[in-house]
Amino acid sequence: MTQTQPPQETSAPQENSPPPPQTSPESPASPGPSMGRIVGVDLARALAVFGMYVVHIGPPLSATTGVGSWIRYISDGHSSVLFATLAGFSLMLLAGRREPKTGQAGRQARARIAIRAVILLALGTVMAMEYRGVIILGFYGVYFLLALPLVRLSARTLAIIAAAFALVTPQLAFVLTSLLTPSVQQSINTYDPLRHLSEVGVLDLLLTGFYPALTWMSFVIAGMALGRLDLSCGTILKRLAALGASLTAAAYGMSLLLAGSGALRSTAEDGSSSGGSGSMPTGSGSMPTDAGSFPDMSASFLLKAGPHSGTTFDIIGSVGIAILVIVGATVAMDRLPRLRRLAKPVIAVGTMSLTAYVGHFLAQTAFSTPAGTGTQQSWLPLIIYVLGAILFAAIWSRFFRRGPLEYLLNAATKPAKHLR
Repeated sequence: MTQTQPPQETSAPQENSPPPPQTSPESPASPGPSMGRIVGVDLARALAVFGMYVVHIGPPLSATTGVGSWIRYISDGHSSVLFATLAGFSLMLLAGRREPKTGQAGRQARARIAIRAVILLALGTVMAMEYRGVIILGFYGVYFLLALPLVRLSARTLAIIAAAFALVTPQLAFVLTSLLTPSVQQSINTYDPLRHLSEVGVLDLLLTGFYPALTWMSFVIAGMALGRLDLSCGTILKRLAALGASLTAAAYGMSLLLAGSGALRSTAEDGSSSGGSGSMPTGSGSMPTDAGSFPDMSASFLLKAGPHSGTTFDIIGSVGIAILVIVGATVAMDRLPRLRRLAKPVIAVGTMSLTAYVGHFLAQTAFSTPAGTGTQQSWLPLIIYVLGAILFAAIWSRFFRRGPLEYLLNAATKPAKHLR
């Protein structure tokens, strides 16, 4: 929703490449990796942003047919997962790519991450006051804080942790939320200052919200593992492509086998959006958001793999799709220079994804754009927003190295360089 979607100075951009992709809280740059890889990551981030546009502005799945149905279904849940995975990737760009930063440099990198986390949590809380739980930025802040102890780990260790989280946390979330009666939830929220400010409190951020940290840290940690790999190596890319395809096929195939034909059903099929702006339907988050409904829910729900179901199958399958998108974008940008030139305006959106994400909410309010709910039937508003974001990013990037919000976020983290 989303969140989006996370800079050190780098060399001047190469010919036919966008400005250094260091402009968002999800898009820092660091010396070393190939420009093609960086551009591929920014392209993937732009696709994640547009996917969230589809969910927030486009028509609901029930109002689509043919190719439109596939676009709407793939965007639902998977775009925010891709956003979270890329956030983990970007943490490694801050903390040190192949080798983690240590000593003073390491402390400064962790301080930059912590400052970003606090700012995103604050910004997410402010926006949630208007747009409710769909805003992913506050959740991003929590992810960043929870990831701090992991930034020095190897790719292998991070991958193992991500797999363990995917296997364990959905079941743990199911149990915890089932035990969380409305009275207990109300008692916790009574003493939660964030809950008093908006509809997204600590409990929502960790367990019951749209993107709860307990289950969504799997995506972030998986992205951190990817960030430690050399994506300029053809062998690694081939292995990642095979891994992504295997995870996707295994997760969704097993879910269909165990849970039947409705295993992949999206919440959007009920005419609701998992990310509409302004008026959010209850129960369309990662695991139903009404904690009181869990005691009556069968454990067979954990066999499903639909978008935003938050189950093990959903997490594994969504990570597989995220890996395929990142690898595909990386290969395309490295090996298809003509496509890279054509995609330059789209890539620019990825370099300022925080601005693009926040901006589309503000624009929806300013222009009273209908959200992607049952009242919205046309694809035209979505097309206008996508083209508007591309046009703005293309023009802005001609004159500035960072997007508007990215510039402010980068300036806010500069005090970290004084840490000794």
